[in-house]
Amino acid sequence: MSSEELEKNRTLISDHMREILSLLGEDNEREGLIKTPDRVSKAMQFLTKGYRQDPAEMLRSALFKENYRQMVIVKDIDFFSMCEHHLLPFFGKAHVAYIPDGYVTGLSKIARVVDVFSRRLQVQERLTTQIKDCIQDTLNPMGVMVVIEAKHMCMQMRGVEKQNSTTTTSDFTGIFKEQKTREEFINLIKK
Repeated sequence: MSSEELEKNRTLISDHMREILSLLGEDNEREGLIKTPDRVSKAMQFLTKGYRQDPAEMLRSALFKENYRQMVIVKDIDFFSMCEHHLLPFFGKAHVAYIPDGYVTGLSKIARVVDVFSRRLQVQERLTTQIKDCIQDTLNPMGVMVVIEAKHMCMQMRGVEKQNSTTTTSDFTGIFKEQKTREEFINLIKK
């Protein structure tokens, strides 16, 4: 998307936000709200910038031939996302492991893949699978496993209002289908 298209969309989002504030009963001319539509528009474009990024290309940009065939784990990757059902945040930690089969990628690229997919409107289950699929399809390792632990504002601020609830999801491929390999990963991320 070009910078002109981004700016055009930012203006449209801002205009719609003014209308939403008015529909909520707010006065758009109130001092504290005058610039709010513009700020919300910029924030939404930032929080959804993952739509304009290619996570597979990020992995390929730091792909190295390496004869390492043991587990590579990047754990405690902080992420923030937006629930597609309520447009409220959910956030937590992602833990990602893969077992290379001839190629490794830069460790920061794993965290960047998490960022790209989390910067889209999401559900945690899909986020987990998208990260796993991208790494599996791009690196073609012996296996990938992803575990995500998150707190959802749509459960904490509204609805059931359970402030201490955490949701955990996992998905895996290849060698992680073996219980022993999954257990090793779980034990290593708990340390």
